[in-house]
Amino acid sequence: MNRLLFAAGLFALAAAPALAHPVTVKSCNREVSFDTAPKRAISNDVNLTEMMLALKLQDRMVGYTGVSGWKTLDERLREGVKELPELAEKYPTKEVLLNADADFYFAGWNYGMKVGGEVTPETLSPLGIKVYELTESCIHIMAKGKPTMEDVFIDLLNLGRIFGIEERAEALVAGYRHELAGITGKIKSAERRVRVFVYDSGEEKPFTSGRYGIPTAMIEAAGGVNIVDDVEKSWTEISWEPVIDRNPEVVVIVNYGEVSAEQKIAFMKNNPVFRNVDAVKNDRFVVLEYVEATPGPRNIEAIGRLAKSFHAEAM
Repeated sequence: MNRLLFAAGLFALAAAPALAHPVTVKSCNREVSFDTAPKRAISNDVNLTEMMLALKLQDRMVGYTGVSGWKTLDERLREGVKELPELAEKYPTKEVLLNADADFYFAGWNYGMKVGGEVTPETLSPLGIKVYELTESCIHIMAKGKPTMEDVFIDLLNLGRIFGIEERAEALVAGYRHELAGITGKIKSAERRVRVFVYDSGEEKPFTSGRYGIPTAMIEAAGGVNIVDDVEKSWTEISWEPVIDRNPEVVVIVNYGEVSAEQKIAFMKNNPVFRNVDAVKNDRFVVLEYVEATPGPRNIEAIGRLAKSFHAEAM
């Protein structure tokens, strides 16, 4: 009987899948290697935290940063994070990460890290904290092509490899790709692309998303064109003149902060300088929450809403 149990044990070991680690993933212009899956991860910002939660990685996290106040987590995902502490309301310091005994930081450039700042992959490496950078944000430190939704999928798949849950990540991404294909399939016969402007904030000068922000990829997937696609920035301040001159047919409002989406819409509708802008004349505004307009799990659903606004006849 003992020999049978021993043989069964050997069979189980032989049948078990090979360990996923060590693994190496590309993170912007670096390669990051992991001998084991992180056990004490921290994510910054609501969209990156939602990526972790969508992958059901809350049991590998010790907290998150940069969410409270002017951003909110999806109620469908909040259940998974309710026991985790918010370690800093804004960008964390090295001390915050060290005090939490973090071994992994999921962040991005201008999503928890600043070029030349206190918290970067280089400053955290000697402390034993490995960093994976949000792909969309790589434009701040290297040359990069215009984003597509594949950037978001790459991040989810890389997180799957890092944490040894590749099958879970692949299934999640496959679902998103299927949903996205359904949207793009409906609008592929649209005669032309709708002119779109992203209005994030600001009255004297608007803060918007240029060529390298994920809204450009979302707008294009929904059958539109970002009117400031020639502005080679991800998020940046511009003047109102090109907005008026290029006459957007739809304005996408990013909803967050002290100024509500309704107030931003009212500002444009009540200001005579915008009276000849098609979007204002025809009251064509689409509101996206901050977390929908930044890379993360809510992008595909938001693309569906954009497509319905741009090409209602096809949806």
